[in-house]
Amino acid sequence: MASAYANLLPANGKWKQQITDFLTEDVPSFDFGAFVVGNKVETGSLYMKQAGLICGVPFAAEVFKQCELEVEWHYTEGQYVTEEELKAKNGKIVVATVKGPASKILLSERTALNLLARASGIATQSHITKKLADENGYTGIIAGTRKTTPGLRQLEKYSMLVGGVDTHRYDLSAMVMLKDNHITSTGSITKAVQSAKSVCGFAVKVEVEVSTEEDAREAIDAGADVIMLDNFKGDELQKVAQSLKNHYKNSKSFLLECSGGLTLQNLSTYLCNDIDIYSTSSIHQGCGIIDFSLKINPN
Repeated sequence: MASAYANLLPANGKWKQQITDFLTEDVPSFDFGAFVVGNKVETGSLYMKQAGLICGVPFAAEVFKQCELEVEWHYTEGQYVTEEELKAKNGKIVVATVKGPASKILLSERTALNLLARASGIATQSHITKKLADENGYTGIIAGTRKTTPGLRQLEKYSMLVGGVDTHRYDLSAMVMLKDNHITSTGSITKAVQSAKSVCGFAVKVEVEVSTEEDAREAIDAGADVIMLDNFKGDELQKVAQSLKNHYKNSKSFLLECSGGLTLQNLSTYLCNDIDIYSTSSIHQGCGIIDFSLKINPN
């Protein structure tokens, strides 16, 4: 049996404290709504109202847990809800049932919905992007980027995985990426790579961002593990990628990455199997949300 996505999240990780912080942010002083409804035990339905990939269940479940509510999930993490399913249920399906004091249901509502909406939006966009690449015959890796929202990095990286794409580097400690500013400050690609290699050890890869084939060759010769061909276009990208792979065939081991301006609308014009990785922030920065709501059931 495949492991559940929730097992990616550490049992006592910082993400649980973040949930506490999110709830505290929402009610920094008095909870006037709680005074209005009191502690009458109610049952609520959590609705999904848009087609897409369900994501963020462990995060929403932790919200409900911290609010001392019972929750029963009717759909699983990573399950795709189609337009046809929604139409059959008059435009919305019950994803989960929540039970507990009305005040606690309303306390949990917005935080849980916001996390589900954001996570499902990223997972859905990731899924669609990967599917498009597959349909165009691409056999390499589709990845996100480090352009995540401060404070929501774990949620957003997790959502990429649920959506079926690679997360790329998690943070500045996960991989050395030498960009134009590093090269300018250091003086050359070779110096920058040598400096990085002197401290990062064998377990950390070094990636170099380049804008010309000449710079790519310098990075490969200097020992870079990954070469990012930044902002290359269509035919030029494919020509340079093929040239590099042919030139270093059986002599150097490296990966080629393409990044810069990739979207669902233009991805198919970039795809080339000489490129090992296509990375794009459009799967997490340029995506919408999936609409959820929570309604207390009439007695």
